[in-house]
Amino acid sequence: MSTPQAVAAIIPAMNEADRIGATVAAAKRIPGVDMVIVVDDGSNDDTGPLARRTGAEVITHPKNKGKAQAMMTGAFALRNREISDADPGVEPTHRALLFIDGDLEDSAVNTAPLAAPVLAGEADMTIAILPAQKRRGGGFGFVVGLAKKGIAELSGFEATQPLSGMRCLSRQAFDAALPFAAGWGVETAMTIDVVNAGLRVDEVECDLHHRVTGKDLKAQLHRAAQYRDVARAIAVRRVRQLRDKRNGGPSDAKKETRR
Repeated sequence: MSTPQAVAAIIPAMNEADRIGATVAAAKRIPGVDMVIVVDDGSNDDTGPLARRTGAEVITHPKNKGKAQAMMTGAFALRNREISDADPGVEPTHRALLFIDGDLEDSAVNTAPLAAPVLAGEADMTIAILPAQKRRGGGFGFVVGLAKKGIAELSGFEATQPLSGMRCLSRQAFDAALPFAAGWGVETAMTIDVVNAGLRVDEVECDLHHRVTGKDLKAQLHRAAQYRDVARAIAVRRVRQLRDKRNGGPSDAKKETRR
């Protein structure tokens, strides 16, 4: 598969009306980005209309389907667009897929370093390493620790920020990660699957700032859901590797990861 020549920014978003406009505007300034797709995942505010007004192409889920499904919706819509744009008999070209959270606002432009290695053919997936946030979250690191341990065990990759949602993927890396794990396990599963497909993974420092969760009951319930989904994603892949090992399957594929 050829090296991508352009980038599509895909932004899954739910109830981000206060931030989506600034996020879209910043994403449009990223070098190489020629399309911004916002997947409005069941919002009950003006996330979709504001994103469209700022210049994004908007796909709407009437009901919330979760981040993983929103990411796949955006990527599949892009694939269909690329195929339909290709001349008859000509293999369609595929953009790199830059996944961006909807709450990054102006800092979204700082995901640019994620795209450069993928466009250059130097990496198949890049993962953003974020700086310390201006407002500290209220978590205790249980979910991060679980994700780190699971990724290392199942792929050998030592992830710095395993839950980072800002990532740029080649189409080959995206296909290797399908189907995405449900819920909040998507990033952990994606890293395991892409590394185990023998593709190149880099971590890249990006000056990004987003909303962090607090310490109230809603935030703690969110972390419990994250822990459940990450644990499930790891368990599924652990069982898959054990099965493949018994059958002499793909778990023995060459792995190439870089930091």
